[in-house]
Order: sequence, then structure tokens, then C-alpha cells
Amino acid sequence: MALLHTRRLLAAPRFFTAAANHASSWWSHVEMGPPDPILGVTEAYKRDSNSKKMNLGVGAYRDDNGKPYVLSCVRKAEAMIASKKMDKEYLPIGGLADFTRASAELALGENSEAFKSGRYVTVQGISGTGSLRIGANFLQRFFKAGRDVYLPKPSWGNHTPIFRDAGLQLQSYRYYDPRTCSLDFAGAMDDIARIPEKSIILLHACAHNPTGVDPRQEQWKELAATVKKRNLLVYFDMAYQGFASGDINRDAWAVRHFIEQGINVLLSQSYAKNMGLYGERAGAFTVICSDAEEAKRVESQLKILIRPMYSNPPLNGARIAATILNTPELRKEWLVEVKGMADRIIGMRTQLVSNLKKEGSSHNWQHITDQIGMFCFTGLKPDQVDRLTKEFSIYMTKDGRISVAGVTSGNVAYLAHAIHQVTK
Repeated sequence: MALLHTRRLLAAPRFFTAAANHASSWWSHVEMGPPDPILGVTEAYKRDSNSKKMNLGVGAYRDDNGKPYVLSCVRKAEAMIASKKMDKEYLPIGGLADFTRASAELALGENSEAFKSGRYVTVQGISGTGSLRIGANFLQRFFKAGRDVYLPKPSWGNHTPIFRDAGLQLQSYRYYDPRTCSLDFAGAMDDIARIPEKSIILLHACAHNPTGVDPRQEQWKELAATVKKRNLLVYFDMAYQGFASGDINRDAWAVRHFIEQGINVLLSQSYAKNMGLYGERAGAFTVICSDAEEAKRVESQLKILIRPMYSNPPLNGARIAATILNTPELRKEWLVEVKGMADRIIGMRTQLVSNLKKEGSSHNWQHITDQIGMFCFTGLKPDQVDRLTKEFSIYMTKDGRISVAGVTSGNVAYLAHAIHQVTK
């Protein structure tokens, strides 16, 4: 009888076993997540066969031929590294020392009191995103005053999940005025003045993403005074130093001013844009402390946080960035190249406005040249964006944000013509 039962089991249809396995899945409750809005734009662009198609969604620099660009100083740094035949051993938990020190100096300035006195700690992070997450985890564990983080409205899309997934609460303050496509400074100041004391506020150091709208230096001074009065903890995200205006000191001005005013900030840096090290994932996270002894204690806890996250950071990108920053001739070459990238984007803004005028557009497009950095909030409405995609194969996010890096001297006239057709 037992033998007969065994034979029946062996003879059972295969679908029974497959169905049983499927029914016992641990993940049957997992829902399909929404597609990434920017990656979705890129996928749609790839499927388009129009020879004039444009991808203005991707946040990566392109040269005037629309091609990815590797800086000459990066190639030279790579050759220098290869010639030394260095090993591939693990980095320390906090990263490559030559890189972290050079990153702090780049951000704070070589004459910074905080830098010279050693009352800071800088650890290497996995580009800007990873560096921001180190800071978010540090705040979750050690910032005892509260869990509220105030983001500008709008802010970079990844800011929300970075802080939310670290266990912090997201709030917002007014920043961008869609009616004028410019900074809502009065609204921002009014909201910031009402933020509860000892809250966390995130500020974009330069080239605000996604709007391209930055405060002027006089406005930064007012912001700093209000932040200090409210006793807020400032977290700066600086992903575009040098890439915004072409001047590393101008782009870091806000960070340095806040520190000079006695505001001890947190800071995230990225080398994706300003050195074109997108895939190398080179970044840094810095805490300005009250003294060198406090910095040592903070550093010890940052290492404890990093160890179970990814143990230690990647080596190659940090070596490239450190070689460029610490080799005088390469640093000089980099400053010229990063200014060249910034100038090309500034030039494309000017050409776009000029071509819109040639098309006969009666709209005021001054905000395109007033804004700065890789991204521009055009003021285009979702229905106009849809028409640009359907009628002209021009792809961008629904909010009308474009990556100016995708505009070239060869397609700027076509873009202006298309924008005029959907806005006239």
C-alpha cells in the first residue's frame, strides 16, 4: 500500500509541484513599485526612432556633440595611478585620507579656521547619495533634539527617501515660486522663521536641484542670520561645487559664510558632476564640530555607523579625485575643465533664450538665464511637456525640468522651435 502511494506521488502532474511552490512564496504580497520618473523618460527616449529626438531628463553632463565627457585631468590621473602599480587592498572605514582631507579643504577653503584647527571630521561616502545617507543615519542616532528635517519645496527627489528611510520625519519650507520661475525668498524666510528651534534644515549649497534657483549672497546672509537665531542644524548638500558657476570658491560661498557665522554645519559632497566621476561613486560627508576633541568622538561613531552599511568605501574614484586635487598641475587643469563645462551650460541657456526670441516668442524667458547649474525649471506645464514628447520627440520630466547638459549648439534651435510651438 505504501509503495502504491509513493507511485501516485511520483506520477502526480508537475504543475501540482510548481503550484505548491508558488503558493508558498514568501513574496506573494510584494506589490510592483512605480517606475523611476527619470529612468522612465530615458527608456521612452531609447524606444523613439526620430532622428531629432532629445533626452533632457538625464542628469549627466554631455559635450556639445551630446556625448559623455571624460575630463582630460581624469585620464591623466588614471595613468599616474596605473604607473604606480598600487594594490587593491581595503580602504579604512573612513576612506582614503588624502581624499577626505582634500575634500574638506576644497569645501571649507584652505584658510578656513575650522579646517586649520581640525575641528571637523570628513569621511568618504558613496558619492552624494551615500554621503547624505551617512549623515541621515548619524542624525537618527545622535541628534537628540528631534526628528524633523525641513526640505526646500521642491527638492531633489532622492532627498525624501534618503531621510525617510533613515527614520527621520520630512517637513518642507517654501522655496520656488512657479509664477515667476524664481526664488520665493519672502516665503522661504517666513517659513524658516517659523521652524521650531533645534530642527534640521537642508540647504542646497549651489545649483539647486531641480529648479536651478539659488539665493544671492545678500539673501544667503539673511538666511544665515535667521537660521542662527532659530538655532537650526544646517545640512548642506553640495553636489555641484565648481560646476555651477565655474568658480569653486563662489559655489562654496554659502557653506563658508555659515561656518564663519558660528553655525556648525553638516555637509555632503559629490564628485559625480564636477569631475565627471558618475560611476566611480566618489563623495564625502563632513561634520563641523566645536573643537578637535569633539571631532574625534564624532569620527569614531561615524565609523561604527559605516561598518555595517558597506564596511569601507570604493577605492578607485577616491584615488582619482585625490590625485587631481593634490597634484598642482592636474588641479589647475581641472579648474579650467570644470569652468569649461559650466560655461557651456551657461552658453546653452543664453542660446536657448536667443532662439526663442528668434522664433517670435512673446513670453519672458529670463528665468532660463537667471537660473544656474545643470537643471532648469522651464515653467512648461504637463500638457505642454506631453506635446513636446508626442510631436517633437523631446523628453523631460512632467514638471518641465530640463537638463541643460542635453542641449547642444546642434539642437538648441530645434528645442526653441518646439517650445515656441507648444507655448504660443
